[in-house]
Amino acid sequence: MADVLKVIQLGNPDLRRRAQWVERSQDKCIQQLIDRLIATAQAANGVGIAAPQVAEPDRLFIVASRPNQRYPYAPAMEPTAMINPQILAHSDECVKGWEGCLSVPGIRGLVPRYREIEVKYTDRWGDLKHHLLSDFVARIFQHEYDHLDGLVFLDRIESTQDLMTEQEYQAREGIESLERSNQSTVISS
Repeated sequence: MADVLKVIQLGNPDLRRRAQWVERSQDKCIQQLIDRLIATAQAANGVGIAAPQVAEPDRLFIVASRPNQRYPYAPAMEPTAMINPQILAHSDECVKGWEGCLSVPGIRGLVPRYREIEVKYTDRWGDLKHHLLSDFVARIFQHEYDHLDGLVFLDRIESTQDLMTEQEYQAREGIESLERSNQSTVISS
């Protein structure tokens, strides 16, 4: 398994810098960075991570949605490296959803994001990909894309009322999960 990298935290100036275009995606250093980003996201129970979060100035991130302690209802997918990603189009519909960030530990924010986006990127093998992403995976893409431009989810919240601690979020998520479980039990009886 690849080495886990240190995730930089809010306040580190590298987190606010605009990332640079990756010229040669097949370079050994980029391929190693991809492996290390995947290992780092998995070790931290993240569903995505961007190169700037480990102080690397490359336009590269990983989307790695999977159910875990931080996101128990995330859809499962293989970790996907997205090099030089671009958002080509988006839906008119924005939805608010709770986001956390490995670089902003202990805080969740209710962040408006486009529900559906059309994207393109180069994969780790150098192939150009086009996809239509929706819902949670579209949210991850937009969150990580912001990191490439020096933004964090806190820059997107509409009010400080849309913030809560991770501990409070997990407590509420546990209550809501129990309520969903009770509702499905009632419906099925």
